[in-house]
Amino acid sequence: MNAQLRPALVIFALLSVITGLAYPLLVTGVSQATMPDQANGSLVQLQGKAVGSSLIGQNFSEPQYFWGRPSATGPMSYNAGGSSGSNLGPTNPAFLDTVKGRVDALKKAHPNQAGAIPVDLVTASGSGLDPHISIAAAQYQLERVSAARKLSGDKVSKLLAENTEGRQFGVFGEPRVNVLKLNIALDEQYPLAK
Repeated sequence: MNAQLRPALVIFALLSVITGLAYPLLVTGVSQATMPDQANGSLVQLQGKAVGSSLIGQNFSEPQYFWGRPSATGPMSYNAGGSSGSNLGPTNPAFLDTVKGRVDALKKAHPNQAGAIPVDLVTASGSGLDPHISIAAAQYQLERVSAARKLSGDKVSKLLAENTEGRQFGVFGEPRVNVLKLNIALDEQYPLAK
């Protein structure tokens, strides 16, 4: 028994040091050296203070800001510690009621919009934390944001174009807008009167 116990303990200790200490330190060191922004959470800084991450959506509900995709995380919205979808299928009555409520709220906030509401404004992403919206979703909100900020639609449209991200590697996905970055750009270029 002792002949088997000692080698097992030595291997356990050696693997614990390798996988629990050496490997994490190596990965952390390489990531900090090669991509420090991503390794530190892709934080968005404003006046030297972190205001969010470019990878995690935030709740904007004021009319002067673009709104992001709804969050399905619980128990509170946009909870990075609770990343998950709603797990409700497209025919589930609770899901349909939720989407209907979101559609009604958007129609109330955008009474002059006659077109279809972009799907990403009424459904959550798989993680429930998507920081991006489609160009169509941003354009749908353009009139409301322009009116709330007392700006011409052209100014806000130009800012939207400047903050549009292209397809990943020029091939994958669709052009999109990071809502946090767009709202920060709005505040920087067209500060709200206090």
